[in-house]
Amino acid sequence: MFPDRLRELRKGRGITLENLADAMNEQLDPGQKPNTAAQIGNWERGDRSPSYLEVCKLADFFEVSLDFLVGRTMAEKTDLSLLFLSGKEIDFNGKPLTDQQRFDIFQYVNAYLNPAVDMSDGDVMINHQENLF
Repeated sequence: MFPDRLRELRKGRGITLENLADAMNEQLDPGQKPNTAAQIGNWERGDRSPSYLEVCKLADFFEVSLDFLVGRTMAEKTDLSLLFLSGKEIDFNGKPLTDQQRFDIFQYVNAYLNPAVDMSDGDVMINHQENLF
């Protein structure tokens, strides 16, 4: 299952074996050997297996859980609130969101899904709602 998931994730995002190897090599620990495109190709074919550390790097790179990557869960799931509160860049229609936009969108979604939540005066209320429709 792991080889198939790795190939699906890589190809689904339009990443070459070389690009993936380069991305994995950006954070090499001292004494660690760099990953190669051939090595990743071997993983995708099931000829060889990556180390636990390499699987963790792959999961981080693709922003999926280890369980999803190795086939223990079928659905790739993301907690939207954690995504908005994380430091990771979020794009919308190819443009990165500013911190304020991220916060505003988080507030909109939170208010929509949790209408009983009492938003304090310090929170950004939905003052741009008319622009969304």
